[in-house]
Amino acid sequence: MMPQALLCMSHSPLLDHADPPADVVASVQGAFEHARTFVRDFDPDLVVNFGPDHFNGFFYDLMPPFCLGYRAHGTGDYDSFAGELDVPEEIAEDLAQFVIDRGIDLAISRRMEVDHGAVQPMEILHDGDAAARPVLPVFVNSVARPFVPMSRVRAFGQAVGEYFRGTDRRVLFIGSGGLSHDPPVPQYATATDAQREFLTGGRHPTAEARAARQANTIATARRFAAGEADIMDLNPDWDRGFLEVCRSGRVEDFDRYTADDMDAAAGHSSHEVRTWVAAYSALHACGDYAVTYEFYRPIPEYIAGFAVTTAVPR
Repeated sequence: MMPQALLCMSHSPLLDHADPPADVVASVQGAFEHARTFVRDFDPDLVVNFGPDHFNGFFYDLMPPFCLGYRAHGTGDYDSFAGELDVPEEIAEDLAQFVIDRGIDLAISRRMEVDHGAVQPMEILHDGDAAARPVLPVFVNSVARPFVPMSRVRAFGQAVGEYFRGTDRRVLFIGSGGLSHDPPVPQYATATDAQREFLTGGRHPTAEARAARQANTIATARRFAAGEADIMDLNPDWDRGFLEVCRSGRVEDFDRYTADDMDAAAGHSSHEVRTWVAAYSALHACGDYAVTYEFYRPIPEYIAGFAVTTAVPR
């Protein structure tokens, strides 16, 4: 059994709040079942979960490019997991020092809050229980400018992978998010004063405020699926090009992706693929790899170019 494996997948808070055609739902559920089988067969001792945040746990009052949680719990947005994650604190502390010693300015949190974007893959894998396996939650900023160059994301993922390269633990790297999509997340540069206040310190909203925000996303998804929403279209060509880089094993090719180009071609939330870059770079640091499964489908009802991939060292 290989000591490392990778699962990267899109997430969407709309999985239980949208109504795609039956064949789309069946294909996505088939991809999820393949992911469950892959992870069940691998049987990880530890999960390293590279996840984004959607202004539920991280805000502009302090926005690091990367953060490792020593302890973490779910925010419960969109009825996602709201409990404590099983974080092995000593391993987290050791990993943080290892990464910092390799020139990566990694932030840490002893009270990390993770939203649906981080926990949804683990919920899907474990029947809703994101705490089913020990996990190291790793935040990768994917919505809030300024963004570090993709080469730094790759270097960060590589450092994480180097830490686990000689381990006797079975380690699963998860990357969550993407691909092309442009949901209704305010951009600070064009936001209203009220939106800027939320983006800066909007944690722990009232139930009414959270419900209103989520209702807006659900309504936008329905308009988008009907061709009526004022957000960017999905970009299957861009998505397939990104997946080709993942398959190629040439992780240095991720470096050519720039924030401005990604915004223009694939939407403001396409930056969530930074979690994939970190995860694939971590696996690559453990040796050459092979992608063993790939699912892709553009799904307007989920406002996402939706993909699932698995990979293992050769």
